[in-house]
Amino acid sequence: MNKPFHFKHFTVHQDRCEMKIGTDGVLLGAWTSLEHNPTSILDIGSGTGIIALQLAQRSTAELIDAIEIDENAYEQCVENFEASSWGDRLFCYHADLNAFTKEMAGEHYDLIVSNPPFYVEDYSSGNSARDTARFTEALPFEHLVASVSILLSETGVFSTIIPKKEEEHFIQLASTKGLYANRICRVRGTETSEEKRSLLQFSFTETTPKIENLTIEISRHNYTKAYKNLVRDFYLKM
Repeated sequence: MNKPFHFKHFTVHQDRCEMKIGTDGVLLGAWTSLEHNPTSILDIGSGTGIIALQLAQRSTAELIDAIEIDENAYEQCVENFEASSWGDRLFCYHADLNAFTKEMAGEHYDLIVSNPPFYVEDYSSGNSARDTARFTEALPFEHLVASVSILLSETGVFSTIIPKKEEEHFIQLASTKGLYANRICRVRGTETSEEKRSLLQFSFTETTPKIENLTIEISRHNYTKAYKNLVRDFYLKM
């Protein structure tokens, strides 16, 4: 799992990141809407930088910022950005979200994305860096939503991926900050498995959310047409 991950248009090194390339991040980077043509993007908790890199590939945004609290992940993210074709548009800050939000007071982003840590169970792996990357305590949903509501432009979009079981709670939290779900995509591994993830898109405009469903596989490594259509611009073998 420490080998570089080669995508069609960029490579992601991940040997110093606790959170490796996974389906969640790639899904979020591919699913996030760019219909509003954002000129500035922020990736909160960037890890390897995968989502920011996908958005650099998909968009013409002039500014794509990322923040990462773990020092090793931050350094690796910077290297991945610099090695890509979009190094002049990508910038990573080694920062805590609360401090970053205060520092950026008055600045706004047209698009904010986050694949937040969400292991809420009272569990420790014994590896503090991995736990920071994976546990909600390091970035509580309340803090995430509060910062997004400050940093997002009036006509901006916020998208995230969370466990399906947290969907209702997260949408409720967001609404207390004036952020409303406009799009919801519930993801399952196979046709017979339960929905495990929710892709959520928010804005300051209250609308009836568009509900989508996505199944990833028909059988092991036999992917559905919908999944292939979503990620084919990234994965080498799609």
